[in-house]
Amino acid sequence: MENTERHIEVWNNCLHIIEQIVEPQQFATWFKPIRPYSLKDSTLTVEVPSDFFREYLETAFLDVIKMTLKRELGTDAKLVYMLRPVQGKADMRFPISNPTPPVNKTVQVSSYQPAANPGPFVYPGLHRIQINPRLNPAYSFANFVTGDCNKMARTAGDNIAAAPGKTPFNPLFIFGGPGLGKTHLAQAIGLAIKEKHPDLVVLYVTGNEFKIQYMDAVNVHNKLTDFLAFYSKIDVLIVDDIQDLLGAGSQSAFFNVFNHLHQNGKQLVFTSDRAPVDLQNFEARLLSRFKWGLSVELTHPDYETRLEMLKARCFRDGVKMGDDVLEYLASHVRSNFRELEGALISVIAHATLAHKENSVDLAVQITEKLVGEEKVDISIDKIQRSVCEYFNVSRTDMHSKSRKRQIVQARQIAMYLSRKLISNCSLSTIGSEIGGKDHATVLHACNTVNDLMATDKVFRRYVTDIEATLTPSQH
Repeated sequence: MENTERHIEVWNNCLHIIEQIVEPQQFATWFKPIRPYSLKDSTLTVEVPSDFFREYLETAFLDVIKMTLKRELGTDAKLVYMLRPVQGKADMRFPISNPTPPVNKTVQVSSYQPAANPGPFVYPGLHRIQINPRLNPAYSFANFVTGDCNKMARTAGDNIAAAPGKTPFNPLFIFGGPGLGKTHLAQAIGLAIKEKHPDLVVLYVTGNEFKIQYMDAVNVHNKLTDFLAFYSKIDVLIVDDIQDLLGAGSQSAFFNVFNHLHQNGKQLVFTSDRAPVDLQNFEARLLSRFKWGLSVELTHPDYETRLEMLKARCFRDGVKMGDDVLEYLASHVRSNFRELEGALISVIAHATLAHKENSVDLAVQITEKLVGEEKVDISIDKIQRSVCEYFNVSRTDMHSKSRKRQIVQARQIAMYLSRKLISNCSLSTIGSEIGGKDHATVLHACNTVNDLMATDKVFRRYVTDIEATLTPSQH
């Protein structure tokens, strides 16, 4: 039964104990802002300023809080956080622990060699195991902001989650630069599948982890069979950063896993920092299979998507942030979601710790430290404009099939500078934006420009002049 006065008394008693344990500045910063809200049975609900505040409390002071609560309420004591209302929206409640990760059903795996040394997954005499899906509940579709940069991949993910293994998107190959949401999207697909199809066995693993597991298996006598038997039980296999799956042996094992799962209608989802055509040191038979389903690129988010992501994160964390601050961050941190989120968290942290307001001035200070001197926003479109202006040719001419020397050189230089100046931009992306060319044409153009720069001083001057207009701070 709830006691409207008891919750204040209990929390004040806790504060009296905590004040004797933590530093005065820590107490003033992290405990005084907490307000007791209610007490029901042994569950105390407190109000905190933001989810960032909650996360820091649990990271730095969880043991202290647990100890004091148990002292006041007994061994059954529980704490629930409630975020303060944000702009009239309903309260958001968060339990003290993280959301419960999804679990897989128990599966039977045969262990063919009851030796003293266990394999990477199967232990001697163990026939039924429960595979940890290794999915993070925070990486859900509910927390994924969709924009033009990822709309196609998100749509494919929704279709796969509804009918895993039964869509044309098998495998789904998601590629793009760092911080664009590849891991989030891949895990969101896995989480959605577990929610809609709880009996399916889902596994998230990185390319490097698969390689290490394979190496461990071959180094233990007759454990490669156990390794392959384990993977044969997976219904949905998600491999993140598959570009790290290097080595003839591990690729051969993965080829067998791929064939078995695909032929049995199981779903495959891969992520990579580059397109399949740009993967290096991969077997041709694997590369061809990566292209069987859908390959989709995540591109850099536009301003609207960046702003929407910031608003969504603030709402989720219960943080009040002025539109002018969010608009400034969205305008000045442009490279990817990860850096944008880092800038937002830094502003919140500095404001909280230094008792400052979330202001544009504070955002300016933070972004200057994060992005440094990288003020120039270079895109394929900007490179094409600079090249066309330099050679006095039109965009239409550059995109045409014309073999005139000046136009060919302009096209090749645009491709070369796009590859050089834009990090993690695939050859296929460059080709598609510069006349609809394929990756082989872009690669040939880059090699031609490299060769001419080494042998032709005039041509080299062309390239360096254009590059100087694009990156003035470096010249």
